[in-house]
Amino acid sequence: MALTDEAIEKIKEMILDGRLKPGDRLPREADLSVQLGISRSSLREAVRALSMMRILDVRQGDGTYVTSLTPEILLETMGFVIDFHQDSSVLDLFEVRRALEPLAAEKAALLMLPDESADLLALVDSVTPETSLEEVVANDLEFHHRIARASGNTVLCSFIDGVANRTQRARIWRGVTQQDSFDQTQREHRGIALAIADRQPSIAAALSLAHVAGIENWIRRSLAEDREEEQE
Repeated sequence: MALTDEAIEKIKEMILDGRLKPGDRLPREADLSVQLGISRSSLREAVRALSMMRILDVRQGDGTYVTSLTPEILLETMGFVIDFHQDSSVLDLFEVRRALEPLAAEKAALLMLPDESADLLALVDSVTPETSLEEVVANDLEFHHRIARASGNTVLCSFIDGVANRTQRARIWRGVTQQDSFDQTQREHRGIALAIADRQPSIAAALSLAHVAGIENWIRRSLAEDREEEQE
């Protein structure tokens, strides 16, 4: 194991066994290197790597702290990676959504409060064919976020938000090029919202799966058609 990797593992052990808790300040570099039995240069590289992963927060002139370690913070690294693959892997992103969003809808149907489900339906009805495309896309993102949040699983919600936000361009593309995309999306959103309001988890999950899979299939066909046109 490389010295830097060893240093990373030792700091992670301190966090996992409770010696360092969220918000704690790390000991001085000189003291910590002695405590862990590693060189100061290896410790410095480990701190740099862990700060990039949002596990540590280096504050100039103040010290190094353990972050809050919330899923939202830790999953930002995943979002960074996704951003670099957004153009080439949009279908991969929808494949992930197809796996995660039915689970969120199923859990939301069991856990969402009546006033929250009423607000979800109102959100669906708040856009019309005259609403701008940007507002329609924002409404779409908010719809899926509320369902993910209602699942009660913060990690699941963070994953869904991270992936959904990075398929925004595909949503706009569909809205511009598919004639009936607005009506279809509204019907599907309303069906999902009603299943959640009626406490029908299996139906909510099935409708959510069909919704995401339908968009994924449309993008797959459109990309294939574009490739065929380029070859002609």
